[in-house]
Order: sequence, then structure tokens, then C-alpha cells
Amino acid sequence: MNVGWNHLLPVSGKIIVIEDDPTLCALMTDILSGIGAESCAFATADDALTYLLEAHCHCPLVIVDQGLPGQIQGVEFIAMVKGKWPGVASILTSGYVIEAATIPSSTIYLHKPWALDDLVLAVATLLQPGYPLQKTRPFTTPLEMK
Repeated sequence: MNVGWNHLLPVSGKIIVIEDDPTLCALMTDILSGIGAESCAFATADDALTYLLEAHCHCPLVIVDQGLPGQIQGVEFIAMVKGKWPGVASILTSGYVIEAATIPSSTIYLHKPWALDDLVLAVATLLQPGYPLQKTRPFTTPLEMK
């Protein structure tokens, strides 16, 4: 997938994606791959937290849906991650309106349905602040490129 952005800096470590909708989860991991980022996807925050506690690799960013199956919801997960690893950036997504006061500090909130460019800009804003992006051309899907 070519997302059509220039000047994205290399991303070190694995970005954690937590989304219980398999189609949306696959789209997010494809977008991240398209900007050169490695990701690891989970359907529950419980599984992602277990992975992070056992993993020995750097995680620069978590992208988390608010409404998830399991014991831990998106906002709680972000608070736990920031408590243990303060340098990890976060993006919260939801199809429901979330009050700004409940969104953890320094977290970007993307209301569903978000646009591909919104996700790319949010990732870049958090992982390369002060380093502007340039749009090379509009996003095209593989079907449009044929």
C-alpha cells in the first residue's frame, strides 16, 4: 500500500495495534507497513499488555480502540502503558464520542471512521514532532493503480 507521503522518518521498534474488528485491524497494520513501520496486532488490550510485559523490544507507539472485548478498555490500557513506559506515544480510536477529559494526556483521539491520512498524520505527529510531512499525491488503493 502506497500512502503517498514523503519525509516520514524511520520508526524503530514495533507499534502495537489493538482493534477487535479484523478488517480495520488489517487496514491499520497495512497503513503502518506502508509508512515503513513494523507493527504487532491484538484483538484485546489484555493480550497486548501481556505481550508488552514479556517483550524485550522497544514500543514507540500504541494505537488502541476504546471499546474492546476483555477486561481492559482503550483508555485504561493507555494509562497503564504510560504509567510503566512514559515515553510510549498513544492514539485512541472509537466509533463513539469520547469526552476530551477522559482521553489521557498527550494522546491523539481519532473518531471512527477516520481517514487514512488522519492516521498517518497522527503517527508522524507523535513520532517525529517538528518534522513536517509532504503529501506526494492522493492515496490510491491497489485497485485504483491498475
